[in-house]
Amino acid sequence: MASLTGFITLVAFVLPSIAQSGSNILAFVDPLIGTVNGGHVFPGATLPFGMAKAVADVNGEDQGGFASDGSNITGFSHMHDSGTGGSPSLGNFPIFPQAGCAADDINNCVFPKATRATPRVNGSVQASPGYFTVELATNIKVEMTVTNHTALYRFTFPQKPVELNATLSPLILADLSDLPNSRINGSISVDNSTGRITGNGTFSPSFGIGSYTLHFCADFNGAVIRDTGVFMNNRAGNEPKNLSVVQDGVDVSPEILPAGAWTRFQAPNNTSNEMLARVGVSFISVEKACSNAVSEIPTFDFESVHAAAVQAWTDKLGVIEVTPGSGVSSTLQTVFFSGLYRTSISPQDYTGENPLWNSTEPYYDSFYCIWDSFRSIHSLITIVDPISQVRMMRSLIDIYRHEGWLPDCRMSLCKGFTQGGSNADVLLADTYLKINTISDGINWTTAYEAVRADAEDEPQNWSVQGRGGLTSWKNLHYIPTDDYDPYGVGPFTRSISRTVEYAYDDFCIAELAQALGNMADAEKYYERSQNWRNIFRADQNSSINGTATGFAGFLQPRYLNGTWGFQDPIFCSPLLNFTSCYLNPDGHETYEGSAWLYTFFVPQDMATLIATLGGPTAFVNRLDYFHTSGLLYIGDEQGFLPVYQYHYAGRPAKSAERAHYYIPSQFNDTTVGIPGNDDSGAMGSFVALAMLGLFPSPGQDVYLITPPFFEEWSITNKLTGKVATVRNVNFDAEYSNIYIQSATLNGLAYSKNWITHAFFLDGGVLELTLGRNESTWGTRGEDLPPSLSTNGRPMGYYKW
Repeated sequence: MASLTGFITLVAFVLPSIAQSGSNILAFVDPLIGTVNGGHVFPGATLPFGMAKAVADVNGEDQGGFASDGSNITGFSHMHDSGTGGSPSLGNFPIFPQAGCAADDINNCVFPKATRATPRVNGSVQASPGYFTVELATNIKVEMTVTNHTALYRFTFPQKPVELNATLSPLILADLSDLPNSRINGSISVDNSTGRITGNGTFSPSFGIGSYTLHFCADFNGAVIRDTGVFMNNRAGNEPKNLSVVQDGVDVSPEILPAGAWTRFQAPNNTSNEMLARVGVSFISVEKACSNAVSEIPTFDFESVHAAAVQAWTDKLGVIEVTPGSGVSSTLQTVFFSGLYRTSISPQDYTGENPLWNSTEPYYDSFYCIWDSFRSIHSLITIVDPISQVRMMRSLIDIYRHEGWLPDCRMSLCKGFTQGGSNADVLLADTYLKINTISDGINWTTAYEAVRADAEDEPQNWSVQGRGGLTSWKNLHYIPTDDYDPYGVGPFTRSISRTVEYAYDDFCIAELAQALGNMADAEKYYERSQNWRNIFRADQNSSINGTATGFAGFLQPRYLNGTWGFQDPIFCSPLLNFTSCYLNPDGHETYEGSAWLYTFFVPQDMATLIATLGGPTAFVNRLDYFHTSGLLYIGDEQGFLPVYQYHYAGRPAKSAERAHYYIPSQFNDTTVGIPGNDDSGAMGSFVALAMLGLFPSPGQDVYLITPPFFEEWSITNKLTGKVATVRNVNFDAEYSNIYIQSATLNGLAYSKNWITHAFFLDGGVLELTLGRNESTWGTRGEDLPPSLSTNGRPMGYYKW
């Protein structure tokens, strides 16, 4: 159904070939893509990588706050994450407007979240960069925009409230809750003279350990204050003006006692019946939350704040200019620019809001999770916004300085769970290889110290940092099933996936060691990066429903004594027990994927993998089967690189075919328009990179070349000022010509099917001549991407 919908949309509306740049890019951003069916995208108002994120919260799929699933609205809150799976996060201190209380009795207004939930007016939801609006069934229109740490809401009340016997006397409450109802304790107060509501609460993170405390400060404008008070459970009163709540130690259910404060007003003092609410947030203190609000939005000028947000997004996305080509549909332009937009939502810049330590370094949060984001998000950020990428890497290094470990996941100031390897190692190596010459402020000595700690030292709790099983890794050269590991604690699962991830992490550490001149370490870690071979079982067959697939040789579990275990190679694929390999004590030997999938994950040495699997023809046949049999789920980030691994077997044309297979069938402009959780922009970054036609091998200075989905695009590097342009010759909007026949780089013949980041640093023009049939371009051995085992010793690997 998704494929048919995408095709119908694709052919429905086409645009002339007009370059999209600057502010007109924003017309092609639809924040509502992925807000239903498990996409969990945050569609509300935010700045690029901003801390404040305002949207309507619902009682349906609420991981991103709002969902396009028709569920009721419970409030409007000011901080969210985007695209996460599992439990929702943040959504603290929601506010909720009511036009009046029935019979003008304060206790006839509705206070608990469960009972105040209100339907939306169909068709009233609109979202654009820096703005979100919806109309409640009570005929209250709510609009919102943001600055860095402050949300600004505009309420338009009906002239005659729908509440029985009510006169227009708006009440706005603030609730001591969050989306997952994780409140541990909280306090709130209301000022009787100003109506200001302030408070704080301590909450649990959504995918980690510990707790965090957040503070807020809400001010109102547009009406005279009538009265104020607090509420507890379903009752409210004018006295007292503050309250505190703690866990009672008896009821440990996820339901928490409703509590909060409210301010009631006379009818608004303007003809449009508008009121505004300004809510500042801070991890430091209530005073800081109020200071943030007053300094960032001093005059409650909604239009000015909205205009500034639009300008921030224009500046962020405006580094790219796209000439789509005659006849290219608006759908594909929307898919591309919306993906680019979602890549700039997280990680979130909490600089100046970290109470855990004093530092002059940037602090970023909401790394959900680097296991997901290293595969495409940070590669795209490095291309379009290297300044932010450098700041994020400085933040990761500073976390290591003060907490002793690089995070693999982090949210709400808390340590998140490690899903596989120590993937910050990949990010740091990727950043060094691509932009170290312009990475001002990164201390690479400390960075190397941090990644080496991941490789050498086992933490006491390796479920949230570093790696477990390092004794076996160093001595047995694989992670055993049912490992003996008395040196730390963590889930003793994922022996296959941890082995291949540790191997790649060590490869990235080796790259960094070599670049920094530590050749002994480079030799050691390059050697350890080959450990994946030790769990490859050449005689392991695979079948589906009793029918042999025809392929042999898969990664398999292996015990401490060297004997083999067994996990069906299709287990934890869409064809068999898809959801059985998660982060739990019985999560099996692969994580969020099958042995079929993990057998392809040797990006450090694809040449050896291809030889191991029978050579290029056999490898291509296996990869074809993987894509067409239903074994691959493109809605998980591990499925991204296999779309492009044909390049390593000398068949780049087939990578282009696969990209067009998944776009727009799985990636389109509908609310269902991504195949899985967006994972903080992972799906968005995949589709944007795929449509640019330069897909990364993350952790290496390699971009795999396929024809862009547009006639031409240009990206201006913010640090060097240079412009990189890719141009398709013989481009057609029907995408019949998707095969590169020849290429030139800056006017000279170019035959390699990959390119380095120097293209973005130095600028230039890559021109691709296209045709309807596969050609010999990029197919020779010397044209293939580098592998650890090619070009002699790994030393000098990046020098050919």
